[in-house]
Amino acid sequence: MFRDSADFRRVSSGVLLIVAPLLQAIAVIVDPGTWGDDRESVSFGDNPALAQVQSVMYHWSYLLTAVAALGLLHVMRRRAVVFGHIVGPLTVIGYISLSGLLLTDPVEWWLGQRNTPEQTQRILDEMLNLPGVVFGFQMPWLFFALFGLPVLLIGVWRAGFAHWWVPLVVLIGYGASLVVPYGPATIPMWIAPAVALGHLGVKMLRMSREEWISYYPTAAPGRTTPDSYANTTA
Repeated sequence: MFRDSADFRRVSSGVLLIVAPLLQAIAVIVDPGTWGDDRESVSFGDNPALAQVQSVMYHWSYLLTAVAALGLLHVMRRRAVVFGHIVGPLTVIGYISLSGLLLTDPVEWWLGQRNTPEQTQRILDEMLNLPGVVFGFQMPWLFFALFGLPVLLIGVWRAGFAHWWVPLVVLIGYGASLVVPYGPATIPMWIAPAVALGHLGVKMLRMSREEWISYYPTAAPGRTTPDSYANTTA
């Protein structure tokens, strides 16, 4: 399957674009908080096993999306290059920060087992509203994920690799999730980005090795491509 690093990068990027958003879509379905009490200290206590599963799935979805964002930069090597190199790293930072907040889930569950829902919320708010937590982990970094990826996909569209509807669907899905209370209505909002990003993932997997390599800079003095590198190490 992997003839060289180019094949590995193409396949891994395509797989991540499918798997990462799919994990997020499945997480919201299995999340007890989606179907139960909107207070996670209560709903997580109703089904601790599923509560842990959804936290892990969200965590790995966000981490893998960060890696997938780097894969998208490859198809922006010929057009929107500077745009991609600015928005791409910011998107990665956003998703890594988003992943870190998942550690509050087991804390909330633990507090909920030992306090009333009101006490749990008060303690959690005091913890999360500390300046170091707000400015070190939340603001503005979280928005780099929710809005960074749709903006990055606009660059992918401008580079000619994606249809116009891909960034639009992702933007609508993530944007709507910010104004609608977390619950069953969130499910289609998470499914929409999974469909759009999965479409790009399948497109990458169907690319030939030659099509993928064509995005590398052209061979020139001082510039290395997979083929030129192979020739010098053969």
